[in-house]
Amino acid sequence: MMRRTLFLLPLAMMLAGPLAAQEAVAPGTGAMLRGLDKINATTEDLELSTGETGQVGSLEVTLRDCRYPENNPAGDAFAFLTIRDMRAEEGTGPIFEGWMVASSPALNALDHFRYDIWVLHCVLPAGVDTTPDAVVPEAEPAPELDPDQPVD
Repeated sequence: MMRRTLFLLPLAMMLAGPLAAQEAVAPGTGAMLRGLDKINATTEDLELSTGETGQVGSLEVTLRDCRYPENNPAGDAFAFLTIRDMRAEEGTGPIFEGWMVASSPALNALDHFRYDIWVLHCVLPAGVDTTPDAVVPEAEPAPELDPDQPVD
């Protein structure tokens, strides 16, 4: 038991650092998703508005929310999805419910024998500038060179 605690303590400390450095996010009006039929090797793109439900094969996908970084709207997307298999028995819960991250689809992936679904990007509200905020550091002045010294 002590060994497990000693192992988990550094892990918890590593995870606590990124939580303090979270970036500000803004809500999108929808999301663009991609579905893959692993048996037929076909893909299908699905654009959903927040609260809308669509279908990929036998899967019913509901978009609950999509968020994107305020300082880089085209950079990443975080979508909260509820996915149900319509072939499952009545009364069974969703086969997936949670956040999917566009830049890390394997982080919280749908586990289905036939279909994969992942987030491509959020649909942005009208008028949102998709260029990232560029922080340009001030250039340091170049050191004066002695013309008599050899250049490396």
